[in-house]
Amino acid sequence: MASIIAHPGRGPRLSLRAMGRLLLSRIGCDCPLCGARVAGARLCPGCEADILAAGPAARPRCPRCALCLPRGAPCCAACLGAPRSFARTVAAFDYAPPADALILMLKARLRLGMAPVLARLMAAAVARDGPLPAGVLLVPIPASRASLRRRGMNPAAEIARSLAAELALPLARGVLLRRREAPRQTGRSRRARRRGAVGLFACAGGVSGRHVAVVDDVMTTGSTADAAAAALLAAGAASVTVLVAARTP
Repeated sequence: MASIIAHPGRGPRLSLRAMGRLLLSRIGCDCPLCGARVAGARLCPGCEADILAAGPAARPRCPRCALCLPRGAPCCAACLGAPRSFARTVAAFDYAPPADALILMLKARLRLGMAPVLARLMAAAVARDGPLPAGVLLVPIPASRASLRRRGMNPAAEIARSLAAELALPLARGVLLRRREAPRQTGRSRRARRRGAVGLFACAGGVSGRHVAVVDDVMTTGSTADAAAAALLAAGAASVTVLVAARTP
């Protein structure tokens, strides 16, 4: 939703940020997956349709963590065995080819233009799965210092900024804080991930009575999201939803 600034005698005008988004949407560029010519930071209609058709909408999912379920199962075993602090997860696609290339372009190749592409897919997933609570506040998962040194940016924060524009929702950076540095999660077992994430985050405040949507790039076991949700609930948040671009099958 574009921001409007009113000028006496001259009528409403777009803000600079909204004008920039409008101009970007009209600039020709290539679809990051197939190379077809598209307008703005997005996938071509064919690639977007393929990803969404094979994504979470195509198969039964755990309502809590969005993991693919066997037919007839109401919930995944992990959520039954260890209740989560977050109430719901919305994922745009599974972390599998070809869609996983979008995440790798952002995180490994530092193509910041992938953030709005991912945000568009996530906004479509929210529209498909049902509305978020009224007045929800978007909060990105904070990156570790090692990750910030390595990449120079926080992928979750970049996605959250674009997603806030897509959904016309407020974005609160700096609400979640890391209490300590944790080992890289890649390659670690589910149990090790859960142990490493316990007490990982603190909340700086500003969420009392608010519904919060935590934004991240990929959910693997849900341990990071669970630790973030626990910190937000301890600070008085009414509920926590998780919004991720990709869910590891």
